[in-house]
Amino acid sequence: MSRALQVRNLDDDLIQRLRQRAARHGRSVEAEHREILRQALSAEVDPSFGDLAAEMRALTAKRRQTPSETLLREGREER
Repeated sequence: MSRALQVRNLDDDLIQRLRQRAARHGRSVEAEHREILRQALSAEVDPSFGDLAAEMRALTAKRRQTPSETLLREGREER
């Protein structure tokens, strides 16, 4: 499935550099833009669930935690 993506508010210098890069590679500006995005995103590795969970534990390590059974009990009592 092909979708369109519009990028707004680019400064003139960036646009000029994109045009020059596209010309060096013998591509249109649009094709060069697609290639830059493809390269940038293909090098990125999606983190595993375990890595995400470890990151969340590290972010919340110093926060006071309320056991889920306490939250459930309080929720039932509010009804």
